[in-house]
Amino acid sequence: MSEALNELSSYLRETRGALIADSVIEYGELTLTVEAENLIALLTFLRDDVQCGFVSFIDICGVDYPQRPERFDVVYHLLSPRQNLRVRVKVSTAEDEPVPSATAVYPGADWFEREAYDMYGILFTGHPDLRRILTDYGFEGYPLRKDFPLTGFVQVRYDDEVKRVVYEPVELRQEFRNFDFLSPWEGTDYVLPGDEKAKAR
Repeated sequence: MSEALNELSSYLRETRGALIADSVIEYGELTLTVEAENLIALLTFLRDDVQCGFVSFIDICGVDYPQRPERFDVVYHLLSPRQNLRVRVKVSTAEDEPVPSATAVYPGADWFEREAYDMYGILFTGHPDLRRILTDYGFEGYPLRKDFPLTGFVQVRYDDEVKRVVYEPVELRQEFRNFDFLSPWEGTDYVLPGDEKAKAR
């Protein structure tokens, strides 16, 4: 498998080296890093080239690195049934910099790009219908960003009096507690029921 990936990596560098910023094989997988302006050209080549044949679109996901200026990675996973190989294409982007939509190359990218937008706030230019897909109407924020508050801003519940779902500010019923995560048998100053039997032996 690693020999086939090395051959593919060499072939891509020879034929489309200008499109690829970096190419690395780690953990038995080939990862291609590309600039946003070269993304569609590379995806089209990977799909249409006879040596590649990456016609099966598997997934798009987002990765958040808040400390970086370009905080998001958009990662595309492709499969070539003919070659029996997988490739990962990665592009970095900032919060306000859109990535070209892959829906013209892979129509199945539609829902995955909507999910990345809904969960991370990653923008895609040229997408036919970029709107939320998992969160509720009017939801504020992006749940998978690493700066999203853990408790959220509002909570929802069904109100019997008005016969509909109502939104209310989050109200914590108890203070946050510190847990020591020790098992009941470690770090205690008191005797637990049954301990006297264990010490008697």
